[in-house]
Formats: sequence, C-alpha cells, structure tokens
Amino acid sequence: MLIGAISDSHDNLPLIERAVQTLNSQNIAFVLHAGDYIAPFTIAKFKMLNCPLIGVFGNNDGDHELLKKRFSETKNCTIHNRFTQITVENFRIGLLHGDETELLTALINSNYFDFVIHGHSHLQGIVRSGKTLSINPGELCGYITGKPTIALIDTTKKEAKIIELQV
Repeated sequence: MLIGAISDSHDNLPLIERAVQTLNSQNIAFVLHAGDYIAPFTIAKFKMLNCPLIGVFGNNDGDHELLKKRFSETKNCTIHNRFTQITVENFRIGLLHGDETELLTALINSNYFDFVIHGHSHLQGIVRSGKTLSINPGELCGYITGKPTIALIDTTKKEAKIIELQV
C-alpha cells in the first residue's frame, strides 16, 4: 500500500494543488497531513484528492473550530487534535506535528509504531530507529528551504521516499 505524507502547507495554494495532482497520479490509499495548514480556506484544495486525507493540527493553525468545520464539510478529509494513531494492514502509524520534541522522540523510540509521521522543522528526513521509520516529509510550502516536498510511504517495502515538487 502507498500512503502520501504532507506537512507544513502554510496556505501555499499553488503547491497544495501541485501536491494533490502528484498524489492523485499515484495509487495512494490515503494521505496523512502533519499540520500547519494555517487558514481554513486551504482545505477546499484537499477536497480534490482521490483518496481520504487524515490530518492533525500544527502549532501555527489558528482557528481550530473553523478548520474543523471546513474538514467536516468534506467527505474525504478528517482532522484530529495534536496526535492521532492509525492502524492499517497491521501497521501502526503515529501522526503529529512534531513541535513537542520530547513527545516526538518518545514516540519514535518506543518501538510501538512502524511509522511516525511529523513535520514542524520544515526539514525533510527519513530515519530508522529500531522498528520505527520516522518520516518528516519536509515543507510543502517551500518557504524556508525553497524546496517543496512530500513523502510516499510504501508499507509493502517498509520504506519511504521524499519527492520534490516542481514549482
């Protein structure tokens, strides 16, 4: 199974559209978003995904109630508070923004999760710690690094790769 991972979209509508197009061109089962959508108007762009989106709040997401409302207006998008756990095909996936670094480290080092998806730092990275593959898809917005990225997770191969989007 292929899973998409996104973080830190920060209102960048053209790159959200590009990410949705890229993910729709793959055979993605669902997409995980590790937070920092920022404004509720961005959620309309995620409605164009051909698969469900599961997300959590980031530290820069301001109007949680309106974000929840926009998510509830879609049939394929759901949002959780600061953390959620997904179990699919006997894989345990932890999803959080990552700004609570002690919690992030504890989750990664717990060996409970097969994958931990996080963002916040805007720095892409894939690191194995015991049985856990920690995946930071980087920043979709491209504001800090200048490189908008997403990640693809292959549960069959138990690996992930970073994809740089063309601007």
